[in-house]
Amino acid sequence: MNPLRIIRRYYNPGSESYSFLIEHSRSVTKKALEVARRFRNLNPDLKFIEEAAMLHDIGICKTHAPDIGCNGDKPYVCHGYLGGQLLRKEGLPRHALVCERHIGTGLTKEEINARKLPLPKRDMVPVSTEEKIICFADKFFSKTPEFLTKEKPIQLIKQQLSRFGKDHVRRFEELQELFG
Repeated sequence: MNPLRIIRRYYNPGSESYSFLIEHSRSVTKKALEVARRFRNLNPDLKFIEEAAMLHDIGICKTHAPDIGCNGDKPYVCHGYLGGQLLRKEGLPRHALVCERHIGTGLTKEEINARKLPLPKRDMVPVSTEEKIICFADKFFSKTPEFLTKEKPIQLIKQQLSRFGKDHVRRFEELQELFG
């Protein structure tokens, strides 16, 4: 399976959105593989992590995020479940779960309902070791020029997650304790 071939089915390689997606995904993949290699005792599937980390944000093309060249009609928060839909069509249900479960530090059904998010009403929190590693690695990068390839400091990550509530900071700290 070649993640770039799948990405090219949904993105024009010369587009701004493709550039942001590829650079961000490469940064997340590198970090996720570094974490996974440090914790071989957890038996992480390195090949799966490499593939899924490259594909975790494939759904951004369906969202309205003009700053990164995405002109879809859905709010950005939807990119996880939209990416999951795309990857299920590609026959990659395990990869689809990574897409769905990496938003913030994952979203619970209760959070989705309380915040009235335009998402499926179900828990979308990382469960497997691989999902947790990719979610953790993703928090270190964003699709902004400053942190596209350079890691964010831990305090900035926590500050940004705090906008979504204490539970996101707590879950990040749990991931940090596990993988940091």
